[in-house]
Amino acid sequence: MKKLFYYIWPLLMLSSCRDDVMVVPMENIDTGGKAVKSEIIGMYLLNEGNMGSNKSTLDYLDLSGNDSTVHYYRNIYSERNPSTVMMLGDVGNDCQIYGSRLWLVINCSNKVEVARAEDAVRIGKVDIPNCRYVTFKDSYAYVSSYVGSVYGSSDSPLGSVYKVDTLSLQKVDSCAVGYQPEEMVIIGNKLYVANSGGYQGMTGQGYESTVSVVDLETMQEKDKIEVAPNLHHLKVDRYNQLWVTARGNYMDDKSSIYWLEQDVNGEMVVGGHLDQPVSDLCIVGDSLYFYGSQWSEVTMTNTITYGIINVRTHQIVSTSLSDSPEISNIRMPYGIIVNPLHRDFYLMDAKNYVSSGELLHFLPDGTFDWKVKTGDIPAHAAWHYKIEKVKK
Repeated sequence: MKKLFYYIWPLLMLSSCRDDVMVVPMENIDTGGKAVKSEIIGMYLLNEGNMGSNKSTLDYLDLSGNDSTVHYYRNIYSERNPSTVMMLGDVGNDCQIYGSRLWLVINCSNKVEVARAEDAVRIGKVDIPNCRYVTFKDSYAYVSSYVGSVYGSSDSPLGSVYKVDTLSLQKVDSCAVGYQPEEMVIIGNKLYVANSGGYQGMTGQGYESTVSVVDLETMQEKDKIEVAPNLHHLKVDRYNQLWVTARGNYMDDKSSIYWLEQDVNGEMVVGGHLDQPVSDLCIVGDSLYFYGSQWSEVTMTNTITYGIINVRTHQIVSTSLSDSPEISNIRMPYGIIVNPLHRDFYLMDAKNYVSSGELLHFLPDGTFDWKVKTGDIPAHAAWHYKIEKVKK
């Protein structure tokens, strides 16, 4: 019977695909966690999906308190947008909410999907080559892009930042920055861009080591701040300091984290750094929550660390986020997000990269609460508020 099923099933699939779109059903999972009503009613989680597999998916964590327990809805995008060709696409790289819209950056599919934040129903898309991250100001979205092919080479072009009208979803301007730009932040009328030079590094030309400074009025790069090789994540704290992670060269140049601060002339300069690997981070108040993953060529092992940095004093104030055995059982942390209201936090485990990951919830004191199965490579999340707070 099993052999007969294996022969018949592909034929049934082929027949059904002629007239119908195959939709992977949404899954409703009761986490058992206690629901508490607050301004935050949910959290979207974007699963990257392994490159080339076209398996990026979107999940939703219901924190509304309308039920007594917290529910996790797995794979909502395909269920709510059944006619969308190829669903979300290949490799989800960023997830943000701005106003009433949900923005999903899909890297290898060369597009930014835009949906209603209230229900993830698709509004449209913006075609941007090899797009990476998105940030916002006023009526515009700014999307970083490697520009060239996702299969980089020694002659890859300079990266760019594209300016997009958030209402019409039309590209209205662009600015060349460094090679392979990653995450961005905006302070005042300046856009800061972390350049990685990832393709250049892999081809032996050396990684980029600068943060580009772009004037938003003219959309021109005005300056480059020398920091460290292979920059990635970039966040701003409440003191208008920039925190940027440097991945190094994966061999003798180790990963670390730097902070940039304003000098007497109001210009950003490197303030210092910590010899602490930081793979991802989330800042709430004076606390920078992080996890770090450092590969050793000597031992051929990956060392994972967790902790909290005080952004005011620039000191590591904790080398742990939890004493629970659940955190030590995380195979490959791939994302972190902290509730800005209550300071409970979530860690995302990519496991083996090719099968379902996990989302783990911890209380503010680090006590493990619950975990749930996600899509493949859970990595990016955004808070869903009752009334969305527009970021300035």
